[in-house]
Amino acid sequence: MKSISTQAPAIDKATRIFHFIAQNGGVTYTQIYQGLSLPQSSTSTLLASLVANNLLRQNDGKYFLGLVFYEFGNKSVEQFNIRELAIEPLTLLRDKTHLACHLGVLDNDSAIYLAKVDSPNAIMVKSWLGKRLSLHCSGLGKVLLAWLPEKQVDLLLPDENLPAHTKTTITTRTKFKLELDKVRKNGWAFDNGEDFEGVTCIAVPVFDRQGNVVAAISTSGVVFQMPTDKITLFAQYAIESATILTQKIS
Repeated sequence: MKSISTQAPAIDKATRIFHFIAQNGGVTYTQIYQGLSLPQSSTSTLLASLVANNLLRQNDGKYFLGLVFYEFGNKSVEQFNIRELAIEPLTLLRDKTHLACHLGVLDNDSAIYLAKVDSPNAIMVKSWLGKRLSLHCSGLGKVLLAWLPEKQVDLLLPDENLPAHTKTTITTRTKFKLELDKVRKNGWAFDNGEDFEGVTCIAVPVFDRQGNVVAAISTSGVVFQMPTDKITLFAQYAIESATILTQKIS
């Protein structure tokens, strides 16, 4: 997650610490202030406060996320009603494609899975609730950006050069915007192994009553599970499922 600066620097620093620990597991005080380039004295005070408020826990000289985040996470998902409403259309999509199906939303500068229905096949794409995906090389990311104003896309992707995850990743913002034009025209996005080698994904938008994209539904599998001659058909299945969810929340 990129660094964010607001008028509440202590919260900004705490948020950076939370993400750092989430990515690296248990870490020491030295690893935190050096890894995040934070001043030692204020970092020590901030860590003590976070521990006192149960946002962090300390064990054997290392800091871990507090279990309060587990509670917050469950409450957050419970309050995001779209997750429950998505299970039926996701199941319908899974039954038609026999592939793993997900509901994702935009969260800061990435897409995140809120709900999933597993594939019945022995070969499955590994995923989990809360998994984050890069916006420029995932089907969900493409859909979640395609209907946003161009200025907002530029804020989320501030650099012209984009990191390559595989040989098919789109690596410039200019080319990616052309891809977003294609997504809007077709009404669905395709990830041609751009995030993970050999894994393909189809994603479609979910709209609210104002016509804003609030989420995306996807179905994904390894290349042989989504042959070229079935991509359009699977996209139509995904559109039908997303339409059901759109009607539920509108």
